[in-house]
Amino acid sequence: MELGLRDRVYVVSGASRGLGFATAEVLVAEGARVVLCARDEDAVTGAAARLGGPDHAIGIAGDLAAPATADALVAAAMARYGRIDGAVISVGGPPHGAVEDISDEVWRSAFESVFLGPLRLARATLATSTQEGVSITFVLSTSVRAPLPGLALSNGLRPGLAMAAKTLADEFGPRGARVNAILPGRIYTDRVRELDEATGRPQSTRREREQHIPLRRYGQPEEVGRVAAFVASPAASYMTGAMVTVDGGSTRAL
Repeated sequence: MELGLRDRVYVVSGASRGLGFATAEVLVAEGARVVLCARDEDAVTGAAARLGGPDHAIGIAGDLAAPATADALVAAAMARYGRIDGAVISVGGPPHGAVEDISDEVWRSAFESVFLGPLRLARATLATSTQEGVSITFVLSTSVRAPLPGLALSNGLRPGLAMAAKTLADEFGPRGARVNAILPGRIYTDRVRELDEATGRPQSTRREREQHIPLRRYGQPEEVGRVAAFVASPAASYMTGAMVTVDGGSTRAL
């Protein structure tokens, strides 16, 4: 399928590894150019180099929780490539824990990074782009549909961001812009590996969890990246306000 991505420009956050980098790989392979963002400067510049360097990708060190980061990323896209067609917004998972054990300070910090930072980047992209068919794709979690054990912060914040995405789709749809979200399940990223290791028995934990996934395995980052790139692309031109689950069938809700 021709995705129509050639020469389009996207900001991709959380992009030095995991789901963000996997999505950026697909975008670049399809002819798009990307501005990558991650907090670690060496990691994000290295990721951009692996994608072919400045003709295809540049890396900007930044934390979405910082109020100035969103505008800086959009400005970098405009300065380097002269346009911006959208953003794929992925952030690392917040700390695990139960509601009763998480302090107010941790809740506030997670809100800045998991909710407000991504929302700022979406707003900055939508406000700046003059391209037809600008597209925002949030990479969230299946916690949007059902709570995940031990992940109270994700359970509390990601559904709210999903509803904000739906609202943005309503607000910007009349202008031709699209806003969607991807809901990954158990994908074998560094984050999931850390969660499994936190149990003290990572191999048996993985085997047990795979038994609750109809496909009986964890997903791979590229399996999410391909879906995210499609949803962000002009090939999905009549898709907006959608929550697309990529979880091997593990979510039991519609």
